[in-house]
Amino acid sequence: MAVLSKEYGYVILTGAASFFLVMHLAVKVAKARKKYNVEYPVMYSTDPEHGHIFNCIQRAHQNTLEVYPVFLFFLATDGVFHPRIATGLGLTWIVGRLLYAYGYYTGEPKNRSRGAIGSLALIGMVGTGVYSAFQHLGWICKN
Repeated sequence: MAVLSKEYGYVILTGAASFFLVMHLAVKVAKARKKYNVEYPVMYSTDPEHGHIFNCIQRAHQNTLEVYPVFLFFLATDGVFHPRIATGLGLTWIVGRLLYAYGYYTGEPKNRSRGAIGSLALIGMVGTGVYSAFQHLGWICKN
């Protein structure tokens, strides 16, 4: 039986916070659907007047969902050996995704680069995951 450190609780809380991020972005899309009259199951608007703004709001959410499984995997696995690092990178990813979304919401897709710190955090999580795997396999010292 594996025993997780007490600090793994922070990793779990970070995962919960990420759920609220995804729900926040989903609510923004739902409100935009109503405002711009984009009915389900249509994913993107073709309205020449407001379609671009709706599509930016939709893409911010959709792109987050596209990377969310990777984020959750590395958050959970990184936290086994490095719960503080996993938590710090996870919270940075969440802030980065908010900056990304709100930059995208301006209607200027280039403004999504405000959230680049989230991508850097995710790369850090992948690196931490690889390092953790090496530790687990005994290829490097644990201390």
